[in-house]
Amino acid sequence: MKKILLLSAVCLLALSPAEAQKKKNKKAGKEEAPVFIMSNAVDSMSYALGISVGNDLLTNFENIPGGEYNTNVFLKGFETALKKDSALMTNEFAQEFFQSYMMKAYEKETEAKIAAGEKFLAENKEKEGVIETASGLQYIVEREGNGAIPAENDVVKVSYEGFLLDGTKFDSSIERNEPLEFPVNQVIQGWSEGLQLMKVGSKYKFFIPYHLAYGERGAGNVIPPYSTLIFDVELLEIVPQ
Repeated sequence: MKKILLLSAVCLLALSPAEAQKKKNKKAGKEEAPVFIMSNAVDSMSYALGISVGNDLLTNFENIPGGEYNTNVFLKGFETALKKDSALMTNEFAQEFFQSYMMKAYEKETEAKIAAGEKFLAENKEKEGVIETASGLQYIVEREGNGAIPAENDVVKVSYEGFLLDGTKFDSSIERNEPLEFPVNQVIQGWSEGLQLMKVGSKYKFFIPYHLAYGERGAGNVIPPYSTLIFDVELLEIVPQ
């Protein structure tokens, strides 16, 4: 899509003497960021708008459930609308079809994510050392400490790393060299329950189903909706209040 936009820009816009100077600088070994100087302000504004809209559209494409789209067909529809030509769909039908497609695609993607999480947890609980609680939280005791066990209203200091099922590390206090302090009752349910099983000095691995984690919303752009999560957690201390 970027290639198409740039080719269109080359056809429509003339380069100024400043662009020629940039080429001379490049031959002389001076690297500069590519800058197109348009022939007038309207062309510059139009090109800038195209870049802005294109980047927004690319983000939307990448967030389409299932990740499938056809850029060439999109551009045909886009051009048809801009030129006010006769289209294969009315605007009303296009909006209804798009919304219906997105809803079905989202439902399909959601079902697949939930199924993947359930499959993982079902297989994981059969592995040696894995313990499952009544809520569905699973954990492994990697090191048992000998300190006190925190209560719901305690503040704790922990060191941790968090992973998605595909192995993506989405957070790590270890890499930041910054242990985290927080009240036990003010984190996701899987953490709150798991921490109250640990003694200070312990290191556990948590396997948290989505309903005990960030649920159907996820967390920003880091944790997708309906994500089963894995955490390595070390309970460093119960912070005196």
